[in-house]
Amino acid sequence: MSAVHAATVLTLAGSPSAASRTQALLRLVGARLTADGHRVRHLAVRDLPAAALLHADTADPVLRAAVEAVTRADAVVVGTPVHKASYSGLLKALLDVLPRDALRDKAVLPLTTGGSPAHVLALDYALRPVLTALGADRVLRGRFVLDRHIARDPQGTAVLDPEARTGVEEAVAELSAVLSAAPAGALRAA
Repeated sequence: MSAVHAATVLTLAGSPSAASRTQALLRLVGARLTADGHRVRHLAVRDLPAAALLHADTADPVLRAAVEAVTRADAVVVGTPVHKASYSGLLKALLDVLPRDALRDKAVLPLTTGGSPAHVLALDYALRPVLTALGADRVLRGRFVLDRHIARDPQGTAVLDPEARTGVEEAVAELSAVLSAAPAGALRAA
């Protein structure tokens, strides 16, 4: 599928782990969006300067660039592992420094990963409300993926169990369709 509008998509990884399944999932999603003709940029919150993030020091040039990447994107794919029935504290630290309307006029696709199906509710009861509070007009359905459904091939690329793959592919196709149908900055009307 060729995109009518090459949107800029930011994948935002909220996992503190260097060997994160969440980040591997986001890379897979990013590759699919790139194949659909969109420009994709990855941002791992764990790579931001910890002191600046914890002190909400938006004067820090690296943190300021991260905030600008969020506000300038046409769409954001937010990925987080579920910790204690909610999104990660690391992701919360970044969300707390974003401007109140940082997600306005953007399509937002939330993705969560976790070890138990009991964590599926974190998507709608923890993550979705904060994304809406940040002005997101178009929060797509999103997906929860069990950790055991994410493996890696020898090159380190995520390989999804067929059960998870179908739902993730549907979510990415929906995001790509929304982006392809709307000019940049006009997702509010979509």
